[in-house]
Amino acid sequence: MAITDRYGGIPETEIHDLLRNERRRQAIKHLQDTVGTTTLRDLAETIAEHETGESPPPKNIRNSVYNSLHQTHLPKLDRRGIVEYESDRKTIRLTEDARSVDVYMEVVTPYGITWSEYYSMLGTLSLFVVLAALIGVPMVAAFEPILWVSLFLAAFAASLGYQLWRERWVYLNALFG
Repeated sequence: MAITDRYGGIPETEIHDLLRNERRRQAIKHLQDTVGTTTLRDLAETIAEHETGESPPPKNIRNSVYNSLHQTHLPKLDRRGIVEYESDRKTIRLTEDARSVDVYMEVVTPYGITWSEYYSMLGTLSLFVVLAALIGVPMVAAFEPILWVSLFLAAFAASLGYQLWRERWVYLNALFG
């Protein structure tokens, strides 16, 4: 009996197989940041830039990425229902089933730490600052604890808003399919 994930019913072993390749992971990440449809050329350019660290990337690398996406990676993602790839028009977009692989991809901030690590650090920092204000630590106690709590709640709200904005494709695709 295959283990399936809780969203799209894709067996976990297939999800791991899909995400084993760096170019497929990069393709999914790029599409998550792109609301709607993108072109194969734009996707290949982005992945080639990521691989080489050069902008624009060398033409031979860009062509290599383009060909491997077109011949191998996008058809595989299309067959599993993660993307819709129109090979004749060279357009790609994420499907609703792309959420199936989200849970298996690294969820990191732009600074290289996971969101859970970020929220844990922010929560711990806020606890220590409020405690310092309550026990009268100089400079920190100059402000009321309620002000510190309000500032940290605003930081949590702003962080959450930013994280939701980065994941907006999930919500927009759900609304506008």
